[in-house]
Amino acid sequence: MKIEGHVAVVTGAASGLGLATAKRLAALGAKVVVLDLSKEAAEHAAAEIGGVGFGVDVSDAAAVEAAFAKIEDTIGTPRVTVSCAGIGTAARILPRNGSLTIDAFAKALNVNLLGTYAVMNIAARAMAKADPLDDDGTRGVIINTSSVAFEDGQIGQAAYSASKGGVASMTLPAARELARFGIRVMAIAPGLFETAMSAGLPEDIKADILKSVPFPSRMGHAEEYAQLVQSIVENPMLNGTVIRLDAAARMPIK
Repeated sequence: MKIEGHVAVVTGAASGLGLATAKRLAALGAKVVVLDLSKEAAEHAAAEIGGVGFGVDVSDAAAVEAAFAKIEDTIGTPRVTVSCAGIGTAARILPRNGSLTIDAFAKALNVNLLGTYAVMNIAARAMAKADPLDDDGTRGVIINTSSVAFEDGQIGQAAYSASKGGVASMTLPAARELARFGIRVMAIAPGLFETAMSAGLPEDIKADILKSVPFPSRMGHAEEYAQLVQSIVENPMLNGTVIRLDAAARMPIK
């Protein structure tokens, strides 16, 4: 599918993987809509790339629906949707202070999994009503962000791993269901990337993680995630699977 001239919506696009993706899609000629929890940050990022920005909490399905309705009315039908919005809450199941961490678990699911599902659901509804773009009947591409933690989560990542595991697990059934509408669904599972989320990790923990990265033995660049997004959109045979973007890394226990 060609990117130029089409509307592309990217969530969590005011920073990190989302911002790099928004910039790359804009450079390729897409009409990019930046969605982020912060309205100001979304508008600032959009101004950088000649796009449009909206403040949206992806865990609020009504807010997501309202944003997509506005996008359809004022810009056009989204043909590419990339979900990068997420949180990296860390909490042990049995912390030393004996407290319950159920609220932290629920928050991770609400943002990372339910938020991703809401965006996918609402984007797919918009795409399904649109005209096909090619002889294959393509109407759009949805790319969700999982994490290598869905397969090898560390201690303290039960909530995060569960939420990202849900994103990974729904990829194939979503692709199978939406195939009749000409909508492809893919997921990317990044390893350790240079983002605001990873910036909060202590240096010793980063060093330990990087020891398990065979080659290249470094943190990933956000632009490399964006490059994969481009490849997925442009390659029609990429559908229904999760791609680990991790330099062959396997996360240590902690």
